Amino acid sequence: MIAAFGLVGLTLLLLAIRQNVVVILLTAAAYVHMLWGDGQLTFLIEDLWLSLDNEVLLAIPMFLLAGAVMTRGSIAKRLIDLAVALTRPIPGGLAVATILSCAIFAAISGSSPVTLLAVGTILYPALIQNGYGKRFSLGALTSGGTLGIIIPPSIPLILYGIVTEHSIADLFVAGIIPGIMIATALAFYSYWVNRKMPSEPFNPTEFTSALRAGGWSMALPAILLGGIYSGYFSPTEAAAVALIYALLVEIVIHRELKLIDFFRTAVETSKLLGMLFPIIAVALSIKTLLTIEGAPQALADWVTTISDNKIIFLLAVNVLLLIVGCLFDVISAILILAPLLLIPAMAYGIDPIHFGVIMVINLEIGFLTPPLGLNLIVAMTAFRAKFGEVCLAVLPFISIILLVLMIVTYVPDTALIFVR
Repeated sequence: MIAAFGLVGLTLLLLAIRQNVVVILLTAAAYVHMLWGDGQLTFLIEDLWLSLDNEVLLAIPMFLLAGAVMTRGSIAKRLIDLAVALTRPIPGGLAVATILSCAIFAAISGSSPVTLLAVGTILYPALIQNGYGKRFSLGALTSGGTLGIIIPPSIPLILYGIVTEHSIADLFVAGIIPGIMIATALAFYSYWVNRKMPSEPFNPTEFTSALRAGGWSMALPAILLGGIYSGYFSPTEAAAVALIYALLVEIVIHRELKLIDFFRTAVETSKLLGMLFPIIAVALSIKTLLTIEGAPQALADWVTTISDNKIIFLLAVNVLLLIVGCLFDVISAILILAPLLLIPAMAYGIDPIHFGVIMVINLEIGFLTPPLGLNLIVAMTAFRAKFGEVCLAVLPFISIILLVLMIVTYVPDTALIFVR
């Protein structure tokens, strides 16, 4: 128990001093293998290979590549045109369309920065030109982009499922309602703030044209989630379907993507995976040995002796994850903390699928909090705004997401109602 607690303390210390994720994972790996692996660091090399021998990992590069293909092509613009045509009669309709566009694109890209850039580069100039405040525009796009990590398909949910060995299909389904709740809350706030903005009559011709142009893109989320939930194909097979479908739509139907563009996109995605997969391998190696030696269970036994109140435990976990989200990226935080926190959570009777959604929403907020909020940095660069200006712009949106987080945390059915 003391050794397990020592590992958590070492991990949190390295997180607090903002060490690189590779440094943290290799330090933890050395600690684990020296303490529980009979001092044989050679076991680490073997574990690295065995950890990557998992077909579920194939879903990550295919979803990332599919998202990159759709971003480079015309899918983003077509989806935005559809959202704008649909919300035109609403006062402040363009603001609502901003959130709606982020939610729709999140459902096919699975990435927060990709969603922010794809939607923001088109809608930010439009918002400013139509009289919407700069602060609101920055906040809406920066916050709306975070929907990319909770609305399935979600790379963080895939990683949580891999590292904790729980159903990725169930995690995807569990993320739907919380994702819709956050999107709805942000959209309502956007409407309320801009309710005095002029509206325009609904244009059936414009809507029909936008629906025809974006119909192929809109079909993708339904195909993926319908296929996964019906059991017709696994999450890994869904990733392959997403990639093939994106290529067919962009190259054959829309004809907006050339083969040379796909080649460049594949090279860029490969570079990202070259950094990501070694980190995953080390994290899974640590998790395997810790599980064999019973370290997470020892930590769970120790935690439950402090308090038997599940409400207090969940509150403490939320605070911890919000702090970690300020200092570390979502992928690293999940790989490091999910195996350590899940067993204590299960000791309190918390469903592991529900706990995964709680983790991801907490870390979603981390995209919006300084000093290392990724969406803050991306928005600052893309929209040529000051860092402090972007931080202030997202404050009301953070408050809204925190409120939804509390509801999801203490009302498990919001995540589990459709889980098999």
